[in-house]
Amino acid sequence: MPAFILIGPPGAGKSSVGKALGKLLKVAYTDTDAIIEQRTGKKISEIFVEDGEEAFRELEAQVLAECLQNEEGVLSLGGGAILNPVSQSLVASSQSAVIFLDVSISQAAPRVGFNKDRPLLLINPRQQWLALMEKRRPIYEALSSHRVVTDHKKAAEVALEIADLVGVAHD
Repeated sequence: MPAFILIGPPGAGKSSVGKALGKLLKVAYTDTDAIIEQRTGKKISEIFVEDGEEAFRELEAQVLAECLQNEEGVLSLGGGAILNPVSQSLVASSQSAVIFLDVSISQAAPRVGFNKDRPLLLINPRQQWLALMEKRRPIYEALSSHRVVTDHKKAAEVALEIADLVGVAHD
C-alpha cells in the first residue's frame, strides 16, 4: 500500500510533486493516469471522447484498487478520481496519508495551460475549472488527512513540506 496518496485538481502539481516526493524519500512513484494511458494505449482525453467519462471512471477505480494493493511509496490520482464512490471508498479505507494538493485558479491556469489533453476543461476552461472545484473541494477535504497549498512553490518545496508535515525523515 502506498505511504502517500496525492489528490487535487488539475494544475495542483500531483505528478511533479509526486515525483519529487518519491525522489526525496527514495521510494517509488506511481501515477494512475500514466498506468491507464499505458494500459489502453490511449490518452486520457481520447478515452473520455471515445468511451465516455463513466467508462473512464470505472477503469480508474480498477487501476486505483490494483495500485493500493500492489504499489508502495507515492501514488498520484487523476483530479476527478475522487468523483467515483468506489474510488472514494478505496482512498478513505486505505492506510495511506492522503494529501490534498490545493491550488488557486491563478496558479493552475499557467500550469495546465487549459489544454486539449484535459477533457473536462475544453469549453470555457476557467469557468469549468471553477465549477469542478466547487463540486470536488468538499470531497478532497473529506478524504484528505493533510492539505498543502502549492501556489508559488516548486515541486521539491512541496515535497519537503509534505515530508515535514507527516514527520517522515528525509535527507
